[in-house]
Amino acid sequence: MEKPFAGKVALVTGGNSGIGRATALAFAAQGAAVVIGARRVEEGNATVAEIRAAGGRATFVPTDVSIAADVEALVARTVAEYGRLDCAFNNAGVSGGALLHETTEADWDRMIAVNLKGVWLCLKYEIIQMLRQGGGAIVNDSSVAGLIGYGRSPHYAASKHGVIGLTKSASLQYATKGIRISAVCPGMIKTPMIERAIANPGVEEWFLSRLPMGRPGEPDEVARAVTWLCSDAASFVSGTAFPVDGATAAGLA
Repeated sequence: MEKPFAGKVALVTGGNSGIGRATALAFAAQGAAVVIGARRVEEGNATVAEIRAAGGRATFVPTDVSIAADVEALVARTVAEYGRLDCAFNNAGVSGGALLHETTEADWDRMIAVNLKGVWLCLKYEIIQMLRQGGGAIVNDSSVAGLIGYGRSPHYAASKHGVIGLTKSASLQYATKGIRISAVCPGMIKTPMIERAIANPGVEEWFLSRLPMGRPGEPDEVARAVTWLCSDAASFVSGTAFPVDGATAAGLA
């Protein structure tokens, strides 16, 4: 079986669960050595153990992406252990719903610190390394809520719109440096985060009523998009915001 990432090194933040975990497993299955950065140590180590049990190489590094020193150390550990950094999926994020006038300053600051500042910090240190080695590919995790309005959570939508603006701008700055930077925009995907949200009365019905395909997506369906964007098959793709949303952002169902 062809392994397009054989000999390459991939970094996945939030790789301990959901879309991040599925992507870490996908990179490993396609030959990459994988470094997972996340806050929840037990889940991160479990994902690493699963990769190693299948014959792959993987490392877990406890990381809070909103802290610059953590992100710098994550990239440094990746290079120290595996020698380089070829691909990165900046996936770590938080969610939460609230009316705008009821959103607290602390809620706003945490959402922006993780979802937007965290992506910026990851880009910063990943790009520094990729410039040293002559290139690489980065995918940032935005959301369908980064493409359209999201009435259940304006501060979440603001953070995810920001990720797309950051992605597009960064892709322009490094297009001639061999670094491709894009974003994926998942819709409703069956992750622990979504499962917690739909446990609230009426939320699952609300989500399903807005899904043109009539079903949520699977984490693997996003992982396949991420690995494709990082692969040589996408060598002329950069600066895109790639929906993986079952046509949700296409318009009213």
